[in-house]
Amino acid sequence: MNSSVHVTIGGRVQGVGYRAWCRDEAVRRGLSGWVRNRASGEVEAAIIGDAEIVDEFLAALWTGPRAASVSTVDVVASDEAPDGAFSVRATV
Repeated sequence: MNSSVHVTIGGRVQGVGYRAWCRDEAVRRGLSGWVRNRASGEVEAAIIGDAEIVDEFLAALWTGPRAASVSTVDVVASDEAPDGAFSVRATV
């Protein structure tokens, strides 16, 4: 069963390679979606794929790359459909 979620990650998550780490982890797991920085200092992502794998990925978001310090991972259901490979989008 597929799952689609929208995630906002807070803490020290910009300037530490979080987006690249997120992309690499998503690709390794076969997930679709995207990740981008927000001007607010948060990282935002859409994650689409097998529900069990999405749940595993959501748990991994709390760790992130070595230099990150994650304080929040807010998850809401989404109706976004997969559109190919996981990508890094421009900051908004």
